[in-house]
Amino acid sequence: MLFIIFYLLFILFWRVNMAKMTLEELRKLRDTTKTDLARRETEGKEVQVIVGMGTCGIAAGAKETMDAFLKALEESKLAESVILRQTGCMGLCYAEPTVEIVVPGMPAVIYGNVDSQVAKKIVTVHLVGRQLLDNQILDRPAVDIITSK
Repeated sequence: MLFIIFYLLFILFWRVNMAKMTLEELRKLRDTTKTDLARRETEGKEVQVIVGMGTCGIAAGAKETMDAFLKALEESKLAESVILRQTGCMGLCYAEPTVEIVVPGMPAVIYGNVDSQVAKKIVTVHLVGRQLLDNQILDRPAVDIITSK
């Protein structure tokens, strides 16, 4: 019963606020939503940035790391060509936030202690410059894991 009350209040709140939007605001909302949906599309994208978002990762700042990657990818004009996604715990809790980078033609690597500065560096050096950040690498996933689908 409580759920139904909250649901009805949400619908009422949504309708009141949507009714106050101008046509220009609705168009802007539509464009923003289209852009967000395009970013989530995975077809044709081979480069992946995978942020560990287990409990330990979130506690260590993985949400901020995810936001930093999103911003850096947009600044580098890569947001449309890179899959930015999250995963659970990678088992490297001592080095959270952890991020796995998968780029065709390069070894897949896991970077540790990735804050917003390191995230920007990963985008510019690894994704754009195609060079590894050796001082941040924690692990290279096993070949049998990488090749299995």
